[in-house]
Amino acid sequence: MTENLTAPPRLLASLSTASGRGVVRVQDRYATDAGDLWSALTEPERLARWMAEVDGDVRPDGRFNARFTSGWEGPVRIDACEPPKRLLLTLSPGDADETTVEALLTPDGDGTLLVIEERGLPVGELPGYGAGWQTHAEDLATYLAGRPATPWRSRWVELTPAYRTLAADGR
Repeated sequence: MTENLTAPPRLLASLSTASGRGVVRVQDRYATDAGDLWSALTEPERLARWMAEVDGDVRPDGRFNARFTSGWEGPVRIDACEPPKRLLLTLSPGDADETTVEALLTPDGDGTLLVIEERGLPVGELPGYGAGWQTHAEDLATYLAGRPATPWRSRWVELTPAYRTLAADGR
């Protein structure tokens, strides 16, 4: 009898806490230059193809509304915009559930390393956020490769148990 063993998924995110709030940090390397990756992160037409529809004042110090493929919807403020290296956003500015999202791009040979960190999250919900950010990161890679996206929720459901284990292990 052959046993069907499935390897655990490769996790792109780490989970931690700072000042009693949760932090998710996802990191991956993309086979494109920093300018193209920056464009995919900041141009509304491209962003809508893999992560979020945005409407409003998308410029430094601007505010806009976003609707993510994950289902999150709300206001966003652009706090820092340093093309093509750093983007800092506040989601739900001024609300009790306010978080910050920072994206850092670093050229890496013929590609670009992208680190996205969301801070200020509810600690008990870190596994879901870890799975969510990994799903977004994978959707970005799929979009850049010109392939169709997989259903967001299906991948999130698949990844969440591994992130629950990661959180329980305290990593």
